[in-house]
Amino acid sequence: MSKHRTVNRRVCLKGVGAALGLPLLDAMGWAEASEQTSYKPPVRLGFMYMPHGVIMDQFWPTDAESFLASPPVALDSLRPVLDQCLLMKGISGVPISPYGGAPHALELSTWLTATLPNPERRDEINIAISADQIAANYVGAFTTLPSLELATMPQTWKENQEGLNEAYYSHCSFRSPTQAVPAEINPRNVLNRLFHKNEPGSDSVSPGMSPLDRSMLDLVLGGARDLRRTLSPTDQRKLDEYLDSVRSVERRIAAIELRQKEAAMEKAGVRSSRRHESDSPPIEIRIPEGDRRSEYMRVMCDLNVLAFQTDTTRVCTYIGSTPNGVSYPELGFNDQHHSTTHHNNNTEKVDKVAAITSFNIEQFAYMVKKMHNLKEGDGTLLDNCIMMWGSGLEDGDRHTRENLPFILAGRGGGSINTGRFLPDVKGNQGDLLTTLLTCAGIPLDRSIGIATKQITEIAATT
Repeated sequence: MSKHRTVNRRVCLKGVGAALGLPLLDAMGWAEASEQTSYKPPVRLGFMYMPHGVIMDQFWPTDAESFLASPPVALDSLRPVLDQCLLMKGISGVPISPYGGAPHALELSTWLTATLPNPERRDEINIAISADQIAANYVGAFTTLPSLELATMPQTWKENQEGLNEAYYSHCSFRSPTQAVPAEINPRNVLNRLFHKNEPGSDSVSPGMSPLDRSMLDLVLGGARDLRRTLSPTDQRKLDEYLDSVRSVERRIAAIELRQKEAAMEKAGVRSSRRHESDSPPIEIRIPEGDRRSEYMRVMCDLNVLAFQTDTTRVCTYIGSTPNGVSYPELGFNDQHHSTTHHNNNTEKVDKVAAITSFNIEQFAYMVKKMHNLKEGDGTLLDNCIMMWGSGLEDGDRHTRENLPFILAGRGGGSINTGRFLPDVKGNQGDLLTTLLTCAGIPLDRSIGIATKQITEIAATT
């Protein structure tokens, strides 16, 4: 067995804090760059969510030919970057039977899993690993944070539709079938996490940390295969979840060591890897002091952009709001989003839902346009991203899921053909997620959720 030096976690965290100030380097992930290797930035995946569906005739383009010149009113804020976007009509959601009375418990929890919760364990978290976490398990080895989860509202909604666990209402990321990933709602905490800063008076590192011997990880992983064959299916699942955590620690150590090495070499004046001198510098983050929802959401979008720009993570989810309890006084009314969606074609309520939809897409457009204006390599940051905005319902009034609204932005490093509206796509939520991860270069050993195929119309022709 090969020997590795002992790594103290306290030292690692200090090293990461010093390294994060560096520009994006070839060695920070797309790795093993040499003088003969062309500079190719990594692909990032971002997901931004809005509940309750849309007013369909104000969201879907009238036809593919006029899409770029005359977008529907809901997409007007995306007009400057529509050539960087792709819309598809015909993506169906997960059929919710036997949970007919739980549309809101399932709209968010199935959005990135494309899977229904286990009906035998309704009061527990038991669903599937989500697409963002599948991606994080693969690309997270190259970054300080495997993924970044953001939210606008606390994930504390209390309700029990069909006896389902309350966490299904407010979580879209699942590290494993039984582990929901919490999201951060405080932008200052997010900024501190990205740069490993601590507020005055807080402890920099938890007490009691002992050195972590990497050879011990080899022992744990090496003996797991033999042990697994002797266990029941339930215990196998528990062991798999434990081993995922162990592997995550191992990947974190490798990424930290790489960044420490780059930081030391850069400080010594040794340029060990190539980067484009024309790359835009990291954006500045300003934490808003007021309570305007747009300012709050935009700083969270800025944090997403910064995390991608500095290669701190390559996977981010942002829950713009959860299925209940949010209103938009900034738009001139205090009606809750949920109750307004049950409009029964009342013109005043329809207009309010349309305004809420446009507002949320405006925040997504703000983020996408900022990415489009940041230079990276031979193109832009957006060129190397796949950003998905969407909802887990088609129509909040009737709770339908036949044509879920999705907007894709970014070319995924050249893997996606943008600037189009595809009016008659045949596919489901799992098909879409499976296709997007494939476009991002994530190897999959199985399809995601209810997927049966890939949506080939998305891909750029080579």
